[in-house]
Amino acid sequence: MSKTLGFIGCGNMGRAMMGGIIKDKVFSPENMIVSDLNEESLKMVSEQYGIQITTDNNEVAKTADILILSIKPNLYPVVIKGIKDSIKEDVVVVSIAAGVSIKDVEEMFEKKIKIVRVMPNTPALVGEGMSALCPNPMVNKGEFEEVLSIFKGFGKVEVIDEKLIDAVIAVSGSSPAYIYMIIEAMADGAVLEGMPRDQAYRMAAQAVLGSAKMVLETGMHPGALKDMVCSPGGTTIEAVAVLEERGLRDSIISAMRTCAEKSRDMAKEK
Repeated sequence: MSKTLGFIGCGNMGRAMMGGIIKDKVFSPENMIVSDLNEESLKMVSEQYGIQITTDNNEVAKTADILILSIKPNLYPVVIKGIKDSIKEDVVVVSIAAGVSIKDVEEMFEKKIKIVRVMPNTPALVGEGMSALCPNPMVNKGEFEEVLSIFKGFGKVEVIDEKLIDAVIAVSGSSPAYIYMIIEAMADGAVLEGMPRDQAYRMAAQAVLGSAKMVLETGMHPGALKDMVCSPGGTTIEAVAVLEERGLRDSIISAMRTCAEKSRDMAKEK
């Protein structure tokens, strides 16, 4: 794209997105600019990706055609207050904060503005992100397609109604943490059986990756795929029986419900 992509914020999620964007050549580094108060983080992305850097948010706001606010939710009011008079007239603002609605962002800017709310996740860094997007009515079809192309560049996208954002946070925004815990537990089990830890991590991670790919590429129900692995009287069904007995499904569903409720609480706290 010939437009300029700006980031305010250079944390884990921001860096994951930048890495994915550059790896897939959605934007070239010379058409990207990022600001942050953490000069060490800025130096890291400058050296790694060749992106323009600054500690001045207004420099990014004045330059960006698409502006991604990659900052913690509690920083939105103060950051937006500082840049609201500097942004371009036709800028598309991309918000990735949990608990900050499109309406909240509109009110912070105190004027009509184009906003796309997005919930991405950190696997964007390896080109396997999952992002859910919802625009406000001011964003036209062409502009929304441009934002979609950014997020398609490092994974898959879904267009959603904003009322589903809490469910999105639970099922894809936060869920990499759940999966990392599962991989770690699987590896621990293999180590218990005598396998070297590095090998155990690789085998557990590949099993998870392959299983996810089976769901996406076959279109089969996860339960049917599970049944294909469970031979009558075999090893897998014994393991599945233990997982059911110990409440694996209930634990995951309960964790996701808590995650979604926290997202709703964050929105109420403002």
